Amino acid sequence: MRLVGVYDADSTLRGEVGYWIGARLGRRHCSLCDITHGSIRRRPEWTACTTALAVPFDTYHRNDQPDAVRAAAGGEAPVVVAELATVAGSSTETGSTLVMLLGPGDLDACDASIDRLIEAIEAAVSRLGISWPAN
Repeated sequence: MRLVGVYDADSTLRGEVGYWIGARLGRRHCSLCDITHGSIRRRPEWTACTTALAVPFDTYHRNDQPDAVRAAAGGEAPVVVAELATVAGSSTETGSTLVMLLGPGDLDACDASIDRLIEAIEAAVSRLGISWPAN
């Protein structure tokens, strides 16, 4: 299992600068960005959190996310998706299944809190009956 977060921003220089300016002017908002980043760079608390998680947590931007993640998210961003290993003999070619865990509203409800994000992920995993590896 791994978690994949998708920011509601583009990874290009123009996209990054445009998002930063728009966020400062109150015109752009990405609740996943608010959780993982400060005003300029990645929050050290986020780095520590991902290191302590029992599964990898990868992040992408809207424009560089894998097509399978985009499809699982229904084109929405920001989101958190779980990639689950499939059982042998499954009909999927990649050996994994992607499941939407948290949508934009769920991430907004985290109110920029890393702890609330982890709680929301754990609640979604439990609600969906997904096995969460022990630390």
